[in-house]
Amino acid sequence: MSRHTIGIVGARGYVGMELIRLIAAHPRLHLAFVSSRELAGVSVRDEIADYDGAVAYEVLGPDDVADRGVDVAVLALPNGKAAPYVAALEQRSSGALIVDVSADYRFDDAWYYGLPELTRTRYRSERRISNPGCYATAMQLALAPVLELLEGPAQCFGVSGYSGAGTAPSDKNDPDKLRNNLIPYALSGHLHEREVARQLGTPVEFLPHVAPHFRGITMTVNAHLAEATSLEVVSRRYADFYADEPLVRVVEHAPWVNHIAGSHGAEIGGFDVSGEGRRLVVVATLDNLLKGAATQALQNINLALGVPELTGIRHG
Repeated sequence: MSRHTIGIVGARGYVGMELIRLIAAHPRLHLAFVSSRELAGVSVRDEIADYDGAVAYEVLGPDDVADRGVDVAVLALPNGKAAPYVAALEQRSSGALIVDVSADYRFDDAWYYGLPELTRTRYRSERRISNPGCYATAMQLALAPVLELLEGPAQCFGVSGYSGAGTAPSDKNDPDKLRNNLIPYALSGHLHEREVARQLGTPVEFLPHVAPHFRGITMTVNAHLAEATSLEVVSRRYADFYADEPLVRVVEHAPWVNHIAGSHGAEIGGFDVSGEGRRLVVVATLDNLLKGAATQALQNINLALGVPELTGIRHG
């Protein structure tokens, strides 16, 4: 059974660490390098117990990454940092599969936007894949089954654990400032608001918040419907839509974020329809570091390499 080499740029971040754990358990992927300025020279196994290989963190610029000639390059960098690596890989390693976990190419039609449950039928062997945002994944999964029923923008109230704010120090990932607190931010025009509107073809109004827990997103969606609809009809639409999707679980109750933390999939439920049948409320939860990032990236990599989509992804 052939193996594919893979390298990660930006491996110090939470998503990079989750990717290393997933790659370590993948029978068809071999970790070739990890790039991190802060951890240069440190053995990966000293940082991540699930990895037992010999790779150490390195400082690799765009040309260095391209010269490694890996089959897959994952860019897990902050927004706005991917372009030099993409340019070098396209010029010097044109056959490599590039997966960008940042937002840099989510609005570029030349890149495949990889939310497999909703977009895998659009995949046309592209070698450039843009991984969706974590909040955007939750919103899209929550709204996709009822798109044609909507009237006007859906309001999406999102709460994320502070790992979603990354490792660079800020108020949004400071445990002391988050203790007994909930911090709202970017309450209009958020990047994920525009991302979802573009992908679904319908406007959304997104209200993000960060909470004291470390990982996991709760997304409560309030949607107005063009015609009166019953709770039974709505529930059946979701159950049918995701019947063949092993990473999406439709439940009757409103899912709790502490039940999904550390899991690869999403839960959608808590369906409520107003008395007149014209307003729907639905709740979606997922782990922002897994289904919102690393697990989804691995789904996309598997799809592009032609191996079963859930290879290396443990159910949970």
